[in-house]
Amino acid sequence: MPLPRSTQISLDATPYYHCVSRCVRRAFLCGRDRESGIDYEYRREWIESRMHKLSEIFALDIAAYAVMSNHYHVVLYIDRETALSWPNTEVILRWQKLFKVSTLALRYLRGDTLDYSETNKLNEVVTLWRERLMDISWFMRCLNEAVARQANAEDHCTGRFWEGRFKSQALLDERALAACMVYIDLNPIPANIAKTLEDSDGIFQDSCRLSLLCSSLSFRLRSLWI
Repeated sequence: MPLPRSTQISLDATPYYHCVSRCVRRAFLCGRDRESGIDYEYRREWIESRMHKLSEIFALDIAAYAVMSNHYHVVLYIDRETALSWPNTEVILRWQKLFKVSTLALRYLRGDTLDYSETNKLNEVVTLWRERLMDISWFMRCLNEAVARQANAEDHCTGRFWEGRFKSQALLDERALAACMVYIDLNPIPANIAKTLEDSDGIFQDSCRLSLLCSSLSFRLRSLWI
Protein backbone atom coordinates (compact mmCIF):
# COMPACT_ATOMS: atom_id res chain seq x y z
CA MET A 1 0.00 0.00 0.00
CA PRO A 2 1.38 3.47 -0.89
CA LEU A 3 2.60 5.53 2.05
CA PRO A 4 0.84 8.80 2.95
CA ARG A 5 2.55 11.76 1.29
CA SER A 6 3.12 13.37 4.67
CA THR A 7 5.43 10.50 5.65
CA GLN A 8 7.46 10.84 2.44
CA ILE A 9 8.22 14.55 2.68
CA SER A 10 10.25 15.95 5.56
CA LEU A 11 11.79 19.40 5.39
CA ASP A 12 14.01 18.46 8.31
CA ALA A 13 15.67 15.93 6.00
CA THR A 14 15.78 17.88 2.72
CA PRO A 15 13.87 20.57 0.82
CA TYR A 16 14.52 18.87 -2.58
CA TYR A 17 12.14 16.35 -4.15
CA HIS A 18 11.99 14.58 -7.50
CA CYS A 19 8.38 14.19 -8.68
CA VAL A 20 7.02 12.16 -11.61
CA SER A 21 3.52 12.03 -13.11
CA ARG A 22 2.55 9.56 -15.83
CA CYS A 23 -0.46 9.46 -18.17
CA VAL A 24 -3.00 6.65 -18.31
CA ARG A 25 -4.43 4.90 -21.39
CA ARG A 26 -2.53 6.03 -24.51
CA ALA A 27 -2.69 9.67 -23.56
CA PHE A 28 0.02 11.99 -24.82
CA LEU A 29 1.67 14.92 -23.12
CA CYS A 30 3.73 15.73 -26.21
CA GLY A 31 5.28 14.13 -29.28
CA ARG A 32 3.69 12.25 -32.19
CA ASP A 33 1.32 9.31 -31.85
CA ARG A 34 2.68 6.75 -34.31
CA GLU A 35 -0.69 5.02 -34.69
CA SER A 36 -2.89 8.07 -35.31
CA GLY A 37 -0.19 10.33 -36.71
CA ILE A 38 -1.37 13.18 -34.47
CA ASP A 39 1.38 15.49 -33.23
CA TYR A 40 0.83 16.54 -29.61
CA GLU A 41 4.03 18.57 -29.29
CA TYR A 42 2.05 21.73 -28.57
CA ARG A 43 0.89 20.18 -25.28
CA ARG A 44 4.41 20.61 -23.93
CA GLU A 45 3.67 24.32 -23.68
CA TRP A 46 0.60 23.57 -21.57
CA ILE A 47 2.54 21.91 -18.80
CA GLU A 48 5.60 24.16 -19.02
CA SER A 49 3.61 27.39 -18.83
CA ARG A 50 1.43 26.05 -16.02
CA MET A 51 4.47 24.81 -14.11
CA HIS A 52 6.21 28.18 -14.29
CA LYS A 53 3.04 30.08 -13.40
CA LEU A 54 2.54 27.96 -10.28
CA SER A 55 6.17 28.39 -9.23
CA GLU A 56 5.51 32.14 -9.10
CA ILE A 57 2.59 31.57 -6.72
CA PHE A 58 3.86 28.74 -4.52
CA ALA A 59 6.93 28.86 -2.28
CA LEU A 60 8.46 26.21 -4.54
CA ASP A 61 11.35 26.62 -6.97
CA ILE A 62 11.81 24.46 -10.06
CA ALA A 63 15.37 23.12 -10.12
CA ALA A 64 14.93 20.94 -13.22
CA TYR A 65 12.22 19.37 -15.35
CA ALA A 66 11.69 17.26 -18.46
CA VAL A 67 8.42 16.72 -20.32
CA MET A 68 8.31 13.37 -22.09
CA SER A 69 5.68 11.85 -24.39
CA ASN A 70 3.58 10.29 -21.62
CA HIS A 71 5.10 11.55 -18.35
CA TYR A 72 7.11 14.38 -16.87
CA HIS A 73 9.83 14.83 -14.25
CA VAL A 74 10.30 17.87 -12.03
CA VAL A 75 12.72 18.59 -9.18
CA LEU A 76 11.18 20.98 -6.65
CA TYR A 77 12.81 23.01 -3.87
CA ILE A 78 10.51 23.87 -0.96
CA ASP A 79 11.35 27.40 0.17
CA ARG A 80 9.90 27.31 3.67
CA GLU A 81 11.67 30.47 4.87
CA THR A 82 10.10 32.55 2.10
CA ALA A 83 6.62 31.16 2.81
CA LEU A 84 6.93 31.90 6.52
CA SER A 85 8.04 35.47 5.76
CA TRP A 86 4.88 36.34 3.80
CA PRO A 87 2.45 38.62 5.62
CA ASN A 88 -1.19 37.53 5.73
CA THR A 89 -2.12 39.80 2.83
CA GLU A 90 0.50 38.17 0.60
CA VAL A 91 -0.74 34.68 1.43
CA ILE A 92 -4.35 35.61 0.68
CA LEU A 93 -3.47 37.27 -2.63
CA ARG A 94 -1.43 34.26 -3.73
CA TRP A 95 -4.14 31.78 -2.75
CA GLN A 96 -6.73 33.94 -4.53
CA LYS A 97 -4.87 33.36 -7.81
CA LEU A 98 -5.68 29.65 -7.47
CA PHE A 99 -8.99 29.41 -5.61
CA LYS A 100 -11.84 31.53 -4.30
CA VAL A 101 -11.19 32.98 -0.86
CA SER A 102 -13.64 33.46 1.97
CA THR A 103 -15.72 36.59 2.54
CA LEU A 104 -13.72 37.14 5.72
CA ALA A 105 -10.48 37.20 3.71
CA LEU A 106 -12.00 39.66 1.22
CA ARG A 107 -13.04 41.94 4.07
CA TYR A 108 -9.49 41.80 5.43
CA LEU A 109 -8.10 42.77 2.02
CA ARG A 110 -10.51 45.72 1.87
CA GLY A 111 -9.17 46.93 5.21
CA ASP A 112 -12.36 46.28 7.19
CA THR A 113 -12.03 46.07 10.96
CA LEU A 114 -12.30 42.48 12.24
CA ASP A 115 -13.30 41.57 15.77
CA TYR A 116 -11.29 39.19 17.96
CA SER A 117 -13.03 35.98 16.87
CA GLU A 118 -12.89 36.97 13.19
CA THR A 119 -9.18 37.73 13.46
CA ASN A 120 -8.51 34.34 15.03
CA LYS A 121 -10.56 32.60 12.34
CA LEU A 122 -8.70 34.49 9.60
CA ASN A 123 -5.33 33.58 11.11
CA GLU A 124 -6.31 29.91 11.15
CA VAL A 125 -7.31 29.99 7.47
CA VAL A 126 -4.20 31.92 6.44
CA THR A 127 -2.00 29.43 8.30
CA LEU A 128 -3.67 26.61 6.36
CA TRP A 129 -3.20 28.40 3.01
CA ARG A 130 0.42 29.20 3.86
CA GLU A 131 1.11 25.51 4.51
CA ARG A 132 -0.53 24.54 1.23
CA LEU A 133 1.51 27.13 -0.69
CA MET A 134 4.67 25.27 0.29
CA ASP A 135 3.14 21.82 -0.17
CA ILE A 136 4.31 19.68 -3.09
CA SER A 137 1.01 17.79 -3.20
CA TRP A 138 -0.96 20.99 -3.71
CA PHE A 139 1.50 22.19 -6.37
CA MET A 140 1.17 18.91 -8.28
CA ARG A 141 -2.61 18.93 -7.86
CA CYS A 142 -2.90 22.41 -9.35
CA LEU A 143 -0.56 21.43 -12.18
CA ASN A 144 -2.07 18.06 -13.07
CA GLU A 145 -5.72 19.02 -12.78
CA ALA A 146 -5.33 21.92 -15.20
CA VAL A 147 -3.51 19.82 -17.80
CA ALA A 148 -6.00 16.94 -17.42
CA ARG A 149 -8.97 19.25 -18.02
CA GLN A 150 -7.38 20.67 -21.17
CA ALA A 151 -6.44 17.26 -22.54
CA ASN A 152 -9.82 15.66 -21.79
CA ALA A 153 -11.67 18.56 -23.38
CA GLU A 154 -9.54 18.29 -26.49
CA ASP A 155 -9.86 14.48 -26.64
CA HIS A 156 -13.63 14.69 -26.03
CA CYS A 157 -13.48 12.26 -23.14
CA THR A 158 -13.81 12.13 -19.37
CA GLY A 159 -12.09 10.22 -16.60
CA ARG A 160 -8.49 9.94 -15.50
CA PHE A 161 -5.71 11.48 -17.52
CA TRP A 162 -2.98 10.77 -14.96
CA GLU A 163 -1.94 7.38 -13.63
CA GLY A 164 -2.98 7.70 -9.99
CA ARG A 165 -1.10 10.05 -7.73
CA PHE A 166 2.34 11.37 -8.59
CA LYS A 167 5.49 9.66 -7.34
CA SER A 168 8.02 11.58 -5.24
CA GLN A 169 11.55 10.86 -4.08
CA ALA A 170 13.51 12.80 -1.48
CA LEU A 171 16.95 13.98 -2.63
CA LEU A 172 18.82 13.79 0.64
CA ASP A 173 22.23 15.20 -0.32
CA GLU A 174 24.12 17.03 -3.07
CA ARG A 175 25.15 13.77 -4.69
CA ALA A 176 21.54 12.59 -5.03
CA LEU A 177 20.47 16.01 -6.29
CA ALA A 178 23.20 16.13 -8.92
CA ALA A 179 22.54 12.57 -10.09
CA CYS A 180 18.81 13.22 -10.39
CA MET A 181 19.28 16.44 -12.36
CA VAL A 182 21.72 14.78 -14.75
CA TYR A 183 19.24 11.93 -15.24
CA ILE A 184 16.47 14.40 -16.04
CA ASP A 185 18.66 16.34 -18.48
CA LEU A 186 19.66 13.18 -20.32
CA ASN A 187 16.17 11.62 -20.30
CA PRO A 188 15.06 13.06 -23.67
CA ILE A 189 18.03 11.50 -25.50
CA PRO A 190 17.28 7.75 -25.06
CA ALA A 191 13.61 8.62 -25.63
CA ASN A 192 14.59 9.99 -29.07
CA ILE A 193 13.14 13.39 -28.25
CA ALA A 194 16.60 14.87 -28.74
CA LYS A 195 19.95 13.63 -30.05
CA THR A 196 22.11 15.88 -27.86
CA LEU A 197 21.65 18.20 -24.90
CA GLU A 198 21.95 21.14 -27.28
CA ASP A 199 18.96 19.81 -29.24
CA SER A 200 16.90 19.62 -26.07
CA ASP A 201 16.44 23.35 -25.59
CA GLY A 202 13.06 23.99 -24.02
CA ILE A 203 12.57 20.41 -22.79
CA PHE A 204 14.00 21.02 -19.34
CA GLN A 205 15.18 23.77 -17.06
CA ASP A 206 18.71 24.96 -17.78
CA SER A 207 20.23 22.51 -15.35
CA CYS A 208 23.36 22.34 -17.47
CA ARG A 209 24.44 24.94 -14.94
CA LEU A 210 24.72 21.99 -12.59
CA SER A 211 28.12 22.71 -11.11
CA LEU A 212 27.14 26.29 -10.35
CA LEU A 213 23.82 25.18 -8.94
CA CYS A 214 25.32 22.54 -6.67
CA SER A 215 27.83 25.05 -5.35
CA SER A 216 25.06 27.46 -4.47
CA LEU A 217 22.93 24.69 -2.97
CA SER A 218 25.74 23.35 -0.85
CA PHE A 219 25.26 25.96 1.83
CA ARG A 220 21.48 25.49 1.78
CA LEU A 221 21.73 21.75 2.29
CA ARG A 222 24.41 21.90 4.95
CA SER A 223 22.54 24.61 6.83
CA LEU A 224 19.66 22.17 7.30
CA TRP A 225 21.91 19.68 9.05
CA ILE A 226 24.00 22.01 11.21
